[in-house]
Amino acid sequence: MLRAAGASVALPFLEAMAAAKAPCRLMVVYAPTGMMMPLWTPAEEGTRFKFPRILAPLEKHRKDVLVLSGLAANNGRALGDGAGDHARAASSYLTGAHPRKTEGADIRCGVSMDQIAAGDIGAKTRFPSLELTCEDSRQAGACDSYSCVYQSIAWKSETQPLPPEMNPRAVFDRLFGGLGMSQAERDRRKSILDLVSRQAAGLKLDLGSADRRKLHEYMTSIREVETRIQRAEASTLPGGAERPGGIPPSFAGHARLMFDLARLAFVTDSTRVVTFMLAREGGLRNYPEAGVPEAHHSVTHHRNDPELMEKVAKINCYHLEQFAWFVERMKETADGEGSLFDHSALLYGSPLGDPNAHDHGNLPALVTGGGNGAIRGGRHVRYKAETPVTNLHVSLLEAAGVRAEKVGDSSGRVDLAG
Repeated sequence: MLRAAGASVALPFLEAMAAAKAPCRLMVVYAPTGMMMPLWTPAEEGTRFKFPRILAPLEKHRKDVLVLSGLAANNGRALGDGAGDHARAASSYLTGAHPRKTEGADIRCGVSMDQIAAGDIGAKTRFPSLELTCEDSRQAGACDSYSCVYQSIAWKSETQPLPPEMNPRAVFDRLFGGLGMSQAERDRRKSILDLVSRQAAGLKLDLGSADRRKLHEYMTSIREVETRIQRAEASTLPGGAERPGGIPPSFAGHARLMFDLARLAFVTDSTRVVTFMLAREGGLRNYPEAGVPEAHHSVTHHRNDPELMEKVAKINCYHLEQFAWFVERMKETADGEGSLFDHSALLYGSPLGDPNAHDHGNLPALVTGGGNGAIRGGRHVRYKAETPVTNLHVSLLEAAGVRAEKVGDSSGRVDLAG
């Protein structure tokens, strides 16, 4: 750790450090409000499947992609509670628990799989977990006939949801210091790296050439992220409207900045557990840059209208393009004897299948990353209908080195290694 007044920069794994097996990182990337399943699900099972339109951005990574079909989230269904599929979808996805229907303070759900991991391996890092998003979620009032807190996918306990952070500046300051700085103090400094540059220069004198190169690449990466945040803070919206500090104007810019922050958190071993909601479940965000000026939620109720179905597909593709970019970044990032990708288990999925039908019984799910050898990609596996998605969660926890007999309504495991 490099430290200076108001700042701290964790170091990446260097050869000069004691040799140790790289830990496995666990990340869940949540694609909200369902998927156009015919454009997601490969027609073929096994290793010779073709990549449908939505999955196409990952085709170059075929050998690393494991597509899983037939998984269900039964506790996202009404089960006698009536309306509220989106609230139940979010809160039940990683918990496998049926949320208590309430708009008040008497909330109750379950412990999410990421927090099971955080409770086990979180003590080994500065932060047990990070919760990220690209769309603000309300934490008060009613949302979809439930309390708005049910929009959270991470639950530390049955009564403690963990709301995600959408501002990259807040995440950056949490990882690298600055929480105690006023805005004036931030404005006076050029970069957080400037505060620790003397220590970094001294450290380089004691490192071999490979470690010096790696430290240089890492510090450059931090500066690039900080520069992107500062550029976003300086941008303005039409009509003089103010933008929340650090949030880029485009969804792609925002998502990729958050993905990069997650990557830096993994590189420095600041945390080994991240959940990232690309947007809020049933949210109202639009995607003009993808050709969809309407709100996401409204077009998902497409009623089989081809024009609206195409707009949902465009959003689905646009989301996955950002994830494919992140996969590339993870593969490019050295981590011990391999890459950060090799030492990660990444889940990309949604708690709904067909959004028009609020289908909880055929969920889109793909797993990638090497999982320290626990994951074998290049396959499409179709499970028996109604296999709990929490079976996948149990297996992902095991890949991350966390032994969990059960997550919510799980009934077993899925085979990630083939």
